[in-house]
Amino acid sequence: MADPTLDEAIQKPTPGLLPNLSLAELDAGEAPLEELSGLPGGGLNIAYEAVVRHAAGPLRDRVAFRFLGRKDEVAELSYGQLDEQSARFAGLLAELGVARGERVFLLAGRIPELYVAVLGALRHGAVVSPLFAAFGPEPIQARLEIGAGKVLVTTSALYKSKVKKIRAALPALEHVLVVGEPEKVAKLEGVVDLRARLAEVEPRREVAPTQPEDPALLHFTSGTTGKPKGALHVHQAVQWHRASAAWALDLHPDDVFWCTADPGWVTGMSYGIVAPLVLGLTSIVDEADFNAERWYRILAEQRVTVWYTAPTAVRMLMKVGDEAAREQDLSALRFVASVGEPLNPEAVRWGVEALGLPIHDNWWQTETGGIMIANTAAMPIKPGSMGRPLPGIEVSIVRKTPEGLSHLGAGEEGELALRRGWPSMVRTYLNEEERYQRCFVGEWYLSGDLARRDADGYVWFVGRADDVINTSGHLVGPFEVESALMEHPAVAEVGVIGKPDPVAMELVKAFVALKPGHEDSDELRQELFAFARKRLGSAVAPKELEVVAGLPKTRSGKIMRRLLKARELGLPEGDTSTLESDG
Repeated sequence: MADPTLDEAIQKPTPGLLPNLSLAELDAGEAPLEELSGLPGGGLNIAYEAVVRHAAGPLRDRVAFRFLGRKDEVAELSYGQLDEQSARFAGLLAELGVARGERVFLLAGRIPELYVAVLGALRHGAVVSPLFAAFGPEPIQARLEIGAGKVLVTTSALYKSKVKKIRAALPALEHVLVVGEPEKVAKLEGVVDLRARLAEVEPRREVAPTQPEDPALLHFTSGTTGKPKGALHVHQAVQWHRASAAWALDLHPDDVFWCTADPGWVTGMSYGIVAPLVLGLTSIVDEADFNAERWYRILAEQRVTVWYTAPTAVRMLMKVGDEAAREQDLSALRFVASVGEPLNPEAVRWGVEALGLPIHDNWWQTETGGIMIANTAAMPIKPGSMGRPLPGIEVSIVRKTPEGLSHLGAGEEGELALRRGWPSMVRTYLNEEERYQRCFVGEWYLSGDLARRDADGYVWFVGRADDVINTSGHLVGPFEVESALMEHPAVAEVGVIGKPDPVAMELVKAFVALKPGHEDSDELRQELFAFARKRLGSAVAPKELEVVAGLPKTRSGKIMRRLLKARELGLPEGDTSTLESDG
């Protein structure tokens, strides 16, 4: 149940530094975008804005990335060192004959060479396409084929286990640059030892004269069915990366920032690499997988001030209890934000209880390229809301009609749409322009998310357009049911689907993962049914409930409701290449 004192704390703007975005600017909707440096000879390049200009100025010796290895080893790259290493990677691409606009794919964990490769490839004018290191051979092959990848950066272990077996089927892939121990790399045929070549290659210090609309980043996103979509973003996206990070994450020059997202996901690229570098910050990068005790220790020891993570990580921290957080000195932490899927109200309140800070939810997609809607430091949080649109982002709740779009009023549910034109907007789906155009009606981009907007301008997530459940004429958003069940003390995670029913059309079914110390029983399930009915009413509450060990999630933290539904109904599972695990 909600605690009034907690909600009162959440309603206060976050204390600490003066926010980069004031309430007045948010209300006006037109805070100015600060100008970027731009290339000396004209044009715009992400790597120049992120690294090169800093290395030539007072930030040269500031730590850009502090890498924490799996065994707690520490490596640092200053802006000056990152400039040197990225220039060497650009020089290597030039030696290999890679032309501007050709695709460089990345398949590696969070190791320094991956970050060097991103900046070096952008500096060279190539297009960067990151892949999840946890992908299997088939999704790797599919993306390299769609993107016609010419270069792949990977590790010796990943090459042996995943790439070697598919390489013959990838004729466009001319160069594989491998990171690993020299004796292991030497045993692999047809690859380049990346570390050895970077040590000897001539740095290419000039930056390719790219223009704002030149392609820069290729992110793959999975649809409900069909092959992955290659969302192409341009160098102008850096303008929005910078502005939205300052506004939505309240980043300031002296911050120590930790974005936990993997660079294989768009958040890990936009806000784990590009935005903090453009702002001249120090970022923490942890190579290891999630571990609650380790994460709390990193927050304390590294004196992290701003932390950007995912709802699935928050729920996992909630699952282990608050004591681990209280054992660490988290006094440096002043702002916490989350993205990946909507953040349940209970998680926002938990942040105040465990961390002393509310968690600020925000919303965006691979296609938007950056944060569109956010709970900023300057505004009161309404737990469960994704916040309000950032300046320059025009949002509408719409319904399709034969005449076009009907724009709905406050409180009405419809599809979340954004007026096109912001800098980081996807420019096309690679080789699928028709599929891309279907995302638009006139000047409006249709997100596929159902939402409502209240009288104060806050936007509330209802569900994906294909997730909404029609039960006896009632339209039920899964997120609403999940959030209610999450408030029960035994519940760690929830996924809700609609199950076909001959009478009601669909029944609401909930899949529930329990916190440690709680076991499945008839009594507990009846208690959960009663809890949901009391909170939601009988029309909305689940009619079926199944206790499971874990829920299928993507590496970005989204619970895959469609996969729950496919498994429940014995249907094809579709593209599961971004699936992380079932727990």
